[in-house]
Amino acid sequence: MVEDSEIKTKVSPFAMREGEIKVFDGKDGYVSMNQIIQKFNLGHLNEIHFKILELINKFEFLTSRQLFQLLQLEKADVPSQDKLNNKLEQLIKCKILTRYYFLAKEGSGIYRVYCMEKMGKYLLNSREIECKWQPTDNAKPVEMIKKKLSGNQIVIAYLRKSKNVVSYTLKPAIANKATGKTFKPIANVKFGIGGKTVDFVYEVIRRNAEWKTQLIDRMKQWKEFYDNFAPGDSGYGSIPQLIFVCEDDMHMAEVFKELIINNLSIDKIKFYFTTDLEQNKDKLDKSLFEFVQENGKYKKKNVEAKILG
Repeated sequence: MVEDSEIKTKVSPFAMREGEIKVFDGKDGYVSMNQIIQKFNLGHLNEIHFKILELINKFEFLTSRQLFQLLQLEKADVPSQDKLNNKLEQLIKCKILTRYYFLAKEGSGIYRVYCMEKMGKYLLNSREIECKWQPTDNAKPVEMIKKKLSGNQIVIAYLRKSKNVVSYTLKPAIANKATGKTFKPIANVKFGIGGKTVDFVYEVIRRNAEWKTQLIDRMKQWKEFYDNFAPGDSGYGSIPQLIFVCEDDMHMAEVFKELIINNLSIDKIKFYFTTDLEQNKDKLDKSLFEFVQENGKYKKKNVEAKILG
């Protein structure tokens, strides 16, 4: 597997592309549960396949590279990316998992996206593992899947490179006390250093057609949450730090501009930004940015966050 620091691309694989669509790349036809059980009985499917299934159930959408990194973190017996791809192919053929790729005007994407299938849910339920997957989940549009992939990569990067990660939560529920409704950012990562902990909550933004409107709507929810925050709200003992995950440097500036012109500043926190490719660095303590005002103009400034190291 190519190491993160060896990746030379200047465009995030999770950035939106013009005219992009999702293309099914799984298996058609019918596979019975009896056929699947027989493969387990013969040893063609085993505990490693179950571990793969559990991770995809947890993270919802994963590339094979992300999945291999997670398996490495768990010290699973999968020695190479090629070996993992073989096991994924077995799960696809049994309709335990399914697969998609993205197609745009300039061609196909460079990776496949793996997600749950009906048989996978049955297998997890047989082991009393909660699986909230439903068939409509696989009908999610490109931008929603890419947001999830970007958020998953954030979590995986911190698990691999930061010694200060205490825990993480995918799609944490944030309650709006004013309306009684909840909304879900992509992820929350709790860091600890010197006996203190801090929560970073991540809002992933993609350049789909409606991204500016969606950003304004989401920020109104965040503003109400922060303005009315009290210790214990949504499980937070203290105010979490909001991080915007953007496609690239220009996108960070575009997002910041929308926040300013729509008067969406939040008094209780600063706005910090990062991009997908920042997570490829060997060290993440300088992966965050803020915009500060100098001589009447806003300028992007790197933020050193030792807690991410």
